[in-house]
Amino acid sequence: MPVRLNLKKWIVGFGAIGGAMVFYPNDNDHAQSSEKQHSWIIPPSSWSKWDHNWDRRHPEWLANIAKLNNETDKESRKKRSTKKSGVKHHIILIRHGQYNTNGKTDSDRTLTTLGRQQAEATGKRLQELGLPYSLIVQSTIVRAKETAKIIEKYLKDITVKEDSVLSEGMPIAPDPPINIWNSEVVVYEDGPRIEAAFRKYFHRPENQAKKKIHILFLFAMQTLLDILALQFPPEGWLRLSLNHGSITWISIRPNGRVTLRNLGDSGHMKPQLISSY
Repeated sequence: MPVRLNLKKWIVGFGAIGGAMVFYPNDNDHAQSSEKQHSWIIPPSSWSKWDHNWDRRHPEWLANIAKLNNETDKESRKKRSTKKSGVKHHIILIRHGQYNTNGKTDSDRTLTTLGRQQAEATGKRLQELGLPYSLIVQSTIVRAKETAKIIEKYLKDITVKEDSVLSEGMPIAPDPPINIWNSEVVVYEDGPRIEAAFRKYFHRPENQAKKKIHILFLFAMQTLLDILALQFPPEGWLRLSLNHGSITWISIRPNGRVTLRNLGDSGHMKPQLISSY
């Protein structure tokens, strides 16, 4: 089932109540106003519970696949065994630094002086955290590669990989709509590619994993992958705005549970370095 359909699960909202939230012109609409006023408290019937097999690696699901493939009991048990060693898959997403938005082509959209300073600050922060980073996966866009090059200087013995599936695109029509990227053809072309990126990198640890995995990603589509991993409605991906050079940290446990540890953290930067556009 496509991620677009499979991961439309649930959403959380935050609000402050200081009085009446919604006002209506007369009392005849009392029943309707009451329903609308409390709609954020009572989830619609279309919302459902957490999908434990979101990455198609749940032990029971693998067991059924093993039966279909006529695997032996030993092979089947090995595939569906769940480690209890606490090994987690850590995905750290870094937004690229500020770049030249007036560039007509990707090669012209290079990092600004501020963007380079942001990348330096983020590289230093990642170094200070001292996590056992195993890999940097960067998009093919110039601003992501430039950001990765700067960050790489601060990390020891790390492999850098480039993956075109992480390239920028329009995977799903945003809600509310925007004036750019409004072609259904673009969505049709970009959606499967970015869904493939999600399936490729976002999943629970493999059974043979013996140590924690920390992978750094540098690309422009991280807000969408964040909400897909958390099973929020994907149409809201443009409602999130992350600062340049910010750090988002997602942890995935062996049982498939996902935890958002940081979202767009830029607290390591001086105020004059913070930007988002």
